Amino acid sequence: MQPLKILNNVQKARLLHSLLYEEIPKFLSFLTENTAHILTNREAIKAEWKEQFFTADLWFSFAEDVTRKLDRYGRELQRNSPVFAEQLFEGYNALYTVQQLINYGETAQADPKFTQAVDLLFV
Repeated sequence: MQPLKILNNVQKARLLHSLLYEEIPKFLSFLTENTAHILTNREAIKAEWKEQFFTADLWFSFAEDVTRKLDRYGRELQRNSPVFAEQLFEGYNALYTVQQLINYGETAQADPKFTQAVDLLFV
């Protein structure tokens, strides 16, 4: 295995999926609900959006793309670590999904081991 510091986001996501498989359905449920909330409340989010690295519209486009992938790949994201990693953590969408991993890790429903793994791999 390569050192963690040289793994890309796809490789890190595959590792996370493999190590904590039982937590993935809960994360995907959180991701689905949180993404729907973001897309439903665009105007409120846009009004509160502060100067950041990218625009609110770009964030919404990431959320839309993740929604399409959640719909298209469904349970395969849960069952298959390569599908999970390649569909949700490839390219710029990783900005969105990594933030959602961090957000999920801050919830009460997240296993502390999952939160530690996310911190180790992505933060």
